[in-house]
Amino acid sequence: MAAQFGRRLYRGAATTAVAAVAVAALSASQAPGSPLVAADSDHSSAGAATPTEQGGNGGVSGDSPYYTDLPPLNTPDKPGGSANLPVTGPAESGIPASVLAAYKKAQTTVSGTDPGCRLPWQLLAAIGKVESGQARGGRVDAQGTTLSPILGPALDGNGFALIKDTDNGAYDGDRTHDRAVGPMQFIPSTWATWGQDGNGDGRKDPNNVYDAALAAGRYLCAGDRDLSTATDLDRAVLSYNHSDVYLRTVRSWFTYYNRGTHEVPDGSGALPTGPTSRNPGPGRPDGGPSSTPSPSPTPSPSETPEPGPSTKPPKPSEPSPEPSKPKPPTHTPTPAPTPSQQVAALQNDGTGTLTATAGEQFGGTVKVRAHDGLGKAVAKAKVTFTVVGDTDTAFVGGFKAVTLATGADGKASSPLLRAGEKTGDFTVRATVDGTSVATTFKVTVTARQADALTRTGTTELTAVAGETFDDITVAATYKGKAAGKVAVTATMITDGDDPAVNDKGPYCTDDDGNPVRSIELTTAADGSLKLPKFYADGPAGTYKLRLTTEGGATVTIDLTVEERTATAAS
Repeated sequence: MAAQFGRRLYRGAATTAVAAVAVAALSASQAPGSPLVAADSDHSSAGAATPTEQGGNGGVSGDSPYYTDLPPLNTPDKPGGSANLPVTGPAESGIPASVLAAYKKAQTTVSGTDPGCRLPWQLLAAIGKVESGQARGGRVDAQGTTLSPILGPALDGNGFALIKDTDNGAYDGDRTHDRAVGPMQFIPSTWATWGQDGNGDGRKDPNNVYDAALAAGRYLCAGDRDLSTATDLDRAVLSYNHSDVYLRTVRSWFTYYNRGTHEVPDGSGALPTGPTSRNPGPGRPDGGPSSTPSPSPTPSPSETPEPGPSTKPPKPSEPSPEPSKPKPPTHTPTPAPTPSQQVAALQNDGTGTLTATAGEQFGGTVKVRAHDGLGKAVAKAKVTFTVVGDTDTAFVGGFKAVTLATGADGKASSPLLRAGEKTGDFTVRATVDGTSVATTFKVTVTARQADALTRTGTTELTAVAGETFDDITVAATYKGKAAGKVAVTATMITDGDDPAVNDKGPYCTDDDGNPVRSIELTTAADGSLKLPKFYADGPAGTYKLRLTTEGGATVTIDLTVEERTATAAS
């Protein structure tokens, strides 16, 4: 059956027979290791609420038609093999470089802000393959924007959704009806809610594969989904397009890409071998949208109803000789506890040392595992991670508190933390919502460091008593790179093996104009530091100015005071 249909599928105004045969072809082919999905009767309940939940109009692409080849029966790697990228492989397993980079970048970004979703980039690749053939084989520019628009047909209700124009044609060029736009086929009204800036250019463009891939990732993760579970993954795909055939097709490509892919140059990706709804060619392929809707069947006239039973009132029953016994009170069953209420403890699940330098991102996340009184993992429990204490550190995105659901293994990981400028210790508290179950983790922010300080001026610093020295400048580095925003202490010191603050000799002034011989300063972003003006004072001689930083960097600079002569005084 698969060979008969050329291993291709259409979506849209296909007849019931065509759709049924396509499903049968998928089932019969067992497209590589395609897992079983829920029965048809289950899908309506699984995905029925998702478009409304997510603000869409019947899915991301508005149920616009698609056409795609199914993956080949020969997979790029044997089942259970490595999912690492080989250099070469079957043409169908090649993904254009920019498109592949966009999918992986989206996975990384989402894992930092919503780790509980566990978004795999291979799922984005499967949807991108079905929706646009990986942006038409990777025909994108250096920024990831498609070289020509990828548009679905007008959503005018002829065999698919009816969605009147919502963007005044800004994205799709159609001011009458909406069309699905770009490599991930977002309809404009959905893009207005879910659009993202994935490449950091300050724009949210559905025609850009980085923007579209990140938007698709966030859409698929909505509603506390955990895409490592089959049920949530199915629901996510069905929310994208509520069709069992679509789900099975995406699932087959997802399995295929999980078994191995490889990178190919942009513009050289494999394209569907026949006409598509994005590029229909001459005529209209079977399964594409019909030009006119099918006429509704003429209703048959209703038959004359048979006369009903007699309306005479029934004869009253004889009174009971004994009074009826009172009914026992109805027992109201106790509602089953929610997953959160089932949690008896939160365990540290391998959280490492949480230390970072001010302004830097932490290398690890807070990891917990929820279990019940018997030690069994509790899935879908709500865990809130909260930054507690006097600190400007926050989770990536600027959030002080984030709530996530545990996975099937009972585990949850917080988003990454980004250290603020305030140093010291604070805590992150993980709490199971609606319960007193909680655990805390110590977090430390250390000062920015420099391991080397170098004076950048070469002129000897000499001044007559009462005059000022030339500018004193230094540069701070850490592991050979500029060390910006590093605290530096500049102090006039005495000679000897155990120097102390010198209360004589050159000085600078504080904000009130008072003389000081020790001052706290901070390097610029490029590691440079220009000290305030130093005044020559005290008996003639050479004095020492020592600069030190957190991290052990030190430099000592000589300041020579010359005696003021009578000529200079006059």
